[in-house]
Amino acid sequence: IPEFDNLYLDMNGIIHQCSHPNDDDVHFRISDDKIFTDIFHYLEVLFRIIKPRKVFFMAVDGVAPRAKMNQQRGRRFRSAKEAEDKIKKAIEKGETLPAEARFDSNCITPGTEFMARLHEHLKYFVNMKISTDKSWQGVTIYFSGHETPGEGEHKIMEFIRSEKAKPDHDPNTRHCLYGLDADLIMLGLTSHEAHFSLLREEVRFGGKKTQRVCAPEETTFHLLHLSLMREYIDYEFSALKVSININRSEDKITFKYDIERIIDDWILMGFLVGNDFIPHLPHLHINHDALPLLYGTYITILPELGEHFSEVFVDLKWFESKVGNKYLNEAAGVAAEEAKNFKEKKKSKGQENSICWAALDKNGEEVVTSKDNLEEEMEDDDLFETEFRQYKRTYYMTKMGVDVVSEFYPYHYAPFLSDIRNISTLKIHFELGKPFKPFEQLLAVLPAASKNLLPACYQHLMTSDDSPIIEYYPPDFKTDLNGKQQEWEAVVLIPFIDEKRLLEAMETCNHSLKKEERKRNQHSECLMCWFDSNTEFTYPSPWPEKFPPVERCCARYKIISLDAWRIDISKNKITKVDQKALYFCGFPTLKHIKHKVSDYLVQNFFYFIESEFFLKKSGVQVFQQSSRGENMMLEILVNAESDELSVENIASSVLGKSVFVNWPHLEEARVVGVSDGETKFYLEEPPGTQKLYLGRTAPPSKVVHLGDKEQCNWTKEVQGISEYYLRRKGIIINETSAVVYGQLLTGRKYQINQNGEVRLEKQWSKQVLPFVYQTVVKDIRAFDSRFSSIKTLDDLFPPRSMVFMLGTPYYGCAGEVQDSGDVITEGRIRVVFSIPCEPNLDALIQNQHKYSIKYNPGYVLASRLGVSGYLVSRFTGSIFIGRGSRRNPHGDHKANVGLNLKFNKKNEEVPGYTKKVGKEWMYSSAAEQLLAEYLER
Repeated sequence: IPEFDNLYLDMNGIIHQCSHPNDDDVHFRISDDKIFTDIFHYLEVLFRIIKPRKVFFMAVDGVAPRAKMNQQRGRRFRSAKEAEDKIKKAIEKGETLPAEARFDSNCITPGTEFMARLHEHLKYFVNMKISTDKSWQGVTIYFSGHETPGEGEHKIMEFIRSEKAKPDHDPNTRHCLYGLDADLIMLGLTSHEAHFSLLREEVRFGGKKTQRVCAPEETTFHLLHLSLMREYIDYEFSALKVSININRSEDKITFKYDIERIIDDWILMGFLVGNDFIPHLPHLHINHDALPLLYGTYITILPELGEHFSEVFVDLKWFESKVGNKYLNEAAGVAAEEAKNFKEKKKSKGQENSICWAALDKNGEEVVTSKDNLEEEMEDDDLFETEFRQYKRTYYMTKMGVDVVSEFYPYHYAPFLSDIRNISTLKIHFELGKPFKPFEQLLAVLPAASKNLLPACYQHLMTSDDSPIIEYYPPDFKTDLNGKQQEWEAVVLIPFIDEKRLLEAMETCNHSLKKEERKRNQHSECLMCWFDSNTEFTYPSPWPEKFPPVERCCARYKIISLDAWRIDISKNKITKVDQKALYFCGFPTLKHIKHKVSDYLVQNFFYFIESEFFLKKSGVQVFQQSSRGENMMLEILVNAESDELSVENIASSVLGKSVFVNWPHLEEARVVGVSDGETKFYLEEPPGTQKLYLGRTAPPSKVVHLGDKEQCNWTKEVQGISEYYLRRKGIIINETSAVVYGQLLTGRKYQINQNGEVRLEKQWSKQVLPFVYQTVVKDIRAFDSRFSSIKTLDDLFPPRSMVFMLGTPYYGCAGEVQDSGDVITEGRIRVVFSIPCEPNLDALIQNQHKYSIKYNPGYVLASRLGVSGYLVSRFTGSIFIGRGSRRNPHGDHKANVGLNLKFNKKNEEVPGYTKKVGKEWMYSSAAEQLLAEYLER
């Protein structure tokens, strides 16, 4: 894990995960204090994993922008409907549900009582951690709660842009952003920061749906390094630098190639296939290769249009992929000519600045001609273009049921890109709107099933037949997958909210709000908190029965105004750093090793190009299954004729020294051996040696010639590494001349001189691993500041710090460091330990035979009970039965009828019943009794 300066948390993912981890379980119930405790614990674990050095930013979703509310509304209507359906099915099966109400996840919306309670508990948690946890005391903590408008991730990005605008901003700031949404990839890239990573729980693909694990200790976390992704995007569009077209002599862009602007365009293309604020373009689905289609179109069109993306071409490309490439070149020309004619036509009507669909005229006049004129149209126009226009018309009629188009766009579906008129000349002027108040958003996004989350005075607006906005809350509604595969991706077909009508309906009820409700219905600022040793007061508990007050609170805070971080987007300056000059440990990079994105002929729409990138369906496996799409393949360049690659020269340059291995995810390692498959050089030193041989110091080494078995093992090692690089990383490592054997860096150990000076000694793994030499990086400057601040014993053990005894006597006892000025020069410190009284266990030791449980092997139980050992093993574990069919032999609903006294796959025992000794399961008399009763029944 690299060292990070700033850690940002998009909090809503944590809140959802800790409050309703399994929506399929209708019997699940959870208390507020359990939710709050789990959230606190999750925050502690994430902080401990990343260990931010400067900033810890916690952002909870506030009131969302109006465009996002459309999506929120659909999500909340769907979740309420799904919960209702699951409860109905459980009751029909005869299941008895708990008496207490289930947790309504729709309460995780700004302005609810739940969010108000959570807000107070999170403030309490921050004050408690600052005052009691030393690792939080050198960090500035920002808490932007549900009362601060804006979604969590957007409030974080505002802060980052604001920091970047400061004159003293460090371009090498290392950012880590936690969150569950894929749009964080886009947002992270918009920062244009060199060192930016995303943290999230492991994503599992291809298997059956499993219950989410709430405990962070049981969770595998992944880091996605956007710094590496930036380099891959650069390769993706490298054809724009040197692309050659057989129809023209030159097909490069005529302006300077700038990866930062390419990334901005890449983000825009991503928005077209999925975004929280706008519907995705028709028929462009990620799992149907929409992104490669967009990227290929962009690469083809950009050199022709300068800096304007073709809104017609991408639609034509999609349609061509469905009907074949016949007429494509001619159709593209016809489409361009027709677009020009339409522009002139609209200009003559004085509608140059209007936006409408090209497939339908604004006054209802058909652009596609009637059947009577079809033959004449086919003579004048291309059949392909005519069919395409007819297809679009059918799409608009079936999806939206409209023939006349207005300026307002109240539809759940997007138009074809080619039907947005005059977009190239449109002047986009964005006026910052005023955010809704929390209760206004609640009424705009919640279904009637969640009406209790609103103040009582508004609830009738969602349920009463006399309500002026009752049509906004349909009890039943349809969904449309619209080409998607998962139900959660479906379009929820419910009416859009008319903002004016909503606010007018609420106006008559506002006077009935209680004082506490009025307090919840307002916006508030972000808090900036930090530790101050000169501050001390008691911070009260928001729930004294569950959480104690902070008796010695040392936290101070400052209120940050709502617009303090608002920076004009044009001032989002791009910070340039030379990643090759200084390697930041833990941030992977394609620098340092010479490679190429291999020469490969790829078909790019109309022609073949010799490209610098190598896209191929190679089945690279990043997660649990092989990729179905194309992969970016890299090829390491090796100069096979160089004398540098002789095993003698390699051994003399790296043996006994520190190098970086596993390119591009570099890890530091100590080299203990080098072999070319015939000869092996290795260090000859006492076991446990951790020494590096620096400068001209020659390491103690020995040379041996490998026998047939060792040579065979060397070949297998190279094959295994080559296969791993190809299948897991998409890297072709080519012919291997030498293998380097190294011990990975595991940590650092404090070594104290007699004069009290402290130095850190690198510690290396006892395990020796093979690495092919062409993936080894040496002689680079690496930056890692986390160990540079401690120079003396005073730094390591400051007075009043807590320590634990790891020697004898009093092993494990906690102690507090005292003033040690008089002995510290002797390499000693003074500590006062708290030594607890040891319990008297003599009587227990003498009578332990009375309390110990005797376990027997399974065959003993089998002989006593008159069954086979196999049945003992199966019945004491899990046995799933279900109703199946030929189509679904495993059945939809399974029941576990086993005793569940052991869990073989998890290697878990049930104390008092089972015990695993080696590979054999042992059973107690209690387990035998249960099994006997089970068999009898």
